[in-house]
Amino acid sequence: MRNFALEGASVLRLNFFDCWRNGRVPTAFWWSLWLLFGLHLLLGAALGLSVDEAHYALYAAHPALSYFDHPPMVGWIQWPLVALDAPTPVLRAVPGLLWLLTVLMIYRLGEQIGLRAGAPDARQVGWWAVLAVLPAPLMHILAIGLLPDTLLMLWSVAMMDLTLRLMDAQTLRKPEPWLVLGVLLGVAGLSKYTAIFSACAVALCLFSAHGPRLLRQPWLWLALLVAAVLVSPVLIWNAQNNWVSFVYQAHHGAGSVWRASNVARFLVLQLLTYGPLLCLGLFAVGKVSPTDRWLFAFFALPFAVLAFMAGGGSSLPHWTAPAWVALAPLSGLALSQVQTQWPLRALMAVQVAACLALALLMVSGGMPFLEGRVASAESSDPPNPFADLLGWDAAGARAKQLAQAQGIDAVAVQNWTLASRIGWYARPLKVFVLEDRFDQFDLWAGKLKPGGRVLLVDWSQQSYQTPLGVHGFTRCEALDHLNVQRFGYDVSFFDFYVCDGWSGLPQPVLKGPAASAP
Repeated sequence: MRNFALEGASVLRLNFFDCWRNGRVPTAFWWSLWLLFGLHLLLGAALGLSVDEAHYALYAAHPALSYFDHPPMVGWIQWPLVALDAPTPVLRAVPGLLWLLTVLMIYRLGEQIGLRAGAPDARQVGWWAVLAVLPAPLMHILAIGLLPDTLLMLWSVAMMDLTLRLMDAQTLRKPEPWLVLGVLLGVAGLSKYTAIFSACAVALCLFSAHGPRLLRQPWLWLALLVAAVLVSPVLIWNAQNNWVSFVYQAHHGAGSVWRASNVARFLVLQLLTYGPLLCLGLFAVGKVSPTDRWLFAFFALPFAVLAFMAGGGSSLPHWTAPAWVALAPLSGLALSQVQTQWPLRALMAVQVAACLALALLMVSGGMPFLEGRVASAESSDPPNPFADLLGWDAAGARAKQLAQAQGIDAVAVQNWTLASRIGWYARPLKVFVLEDRFDQFDLWAGKLKPGGRVLLVDWSQQSYQTPLGVHGFTRCEALDHLNVQRFGYDVSFFDFYVCDGWSGLPQPVLKGPAASAP
């Protein structure tokens, strides 16, 4: 057991202080990582939780074996902090630390690949692998907000590192690496369903290195048993809930009508959100040994499947993040061999500028560039995408005050995307989604019963007509109006109503310019 623990620690450990002390990479480089970690915390402290973050924080507030749309790890890992009612900046230390560990693992893996590829200085390969990741704008979003992909990034590079070691015949016969692999496969499966792609990549790499004799290795089957036991909560929960997660994921993955234009749009968005430096890893596949080339599967498998899914309109940019971090070591190998450095520096400068601009827009709510973008029925302005992170804490606090004054124990919204933030900031009030669909909020609160009375919350950036009559309430009375400002500029607003006499027949209708928003 002690060997197993040591082996597990070594998978997620980079000898950081030895690197620093021995001067293997510049001291300024290491300090920059800690500086970025601190900047992530500061930026996270200045912003409210996003839709997904609030949803997964509610996972932690409702501990369970699994959940409707995702496995439970993203909730479990922050459960202790949520149980202690930790503030948002503390919650955001979790993705920050996961990001830091991921970056250190990328360096370690890049250095190993550099050694195996016969690079003149393997340390430079690791350094460049990290430099390929740091200017990628979307990676910093995942370092601030805890999403399942934040977890899967770390598990993916850790599995890639361990797979590289298990491709060696001597390591193959040791039990500890296999047990650690089983744990990594298990926690990855508890993090996101797309972890199956990383598991397939592990299988391809090991089978290419060892052939059919791999199947005669008893430790392989023990690793699979460990992984199955760890993932079992997801299976147990789904068995208890009519396999609702798998049904949802099957429909969600199928998307709608497949179009090549959607794939092209997806690829352009990938280039913008992850940057061209990481793409250079595609040109380094031929620079490693034939056996090591199979490591490319950690990128190719998930990216190809998600690109295909994008054709049906069912793939989001951050879903590919684990694939890109798996490509980063190969990107480091390619970048370390570039003779002319100024184009790389220019690309890096552009990407860094994009990251800084994005951070400033997020903090300011898009102001003053998007001044007046307060979408409503009275305004022709389109929604402000940066308003999404502002004002929900104040709205939640106001909702709790109004609900208490009216003797109401629940709030309602007309779209599921609005439920998580008001649910998080107005907790412990129940949240009802007045929409004809089934989701996690139905499992938590159920459907609002006919004749029910609630506090209805409407947000200007996704505003709905007040539901009255056959498809709404008997009566809705306006209670309050809350303006959200940033640096003296109006960003959005919230309207609060007390509604009673619910019909039980939802049919939400968007109003104003938001009606044309996707």
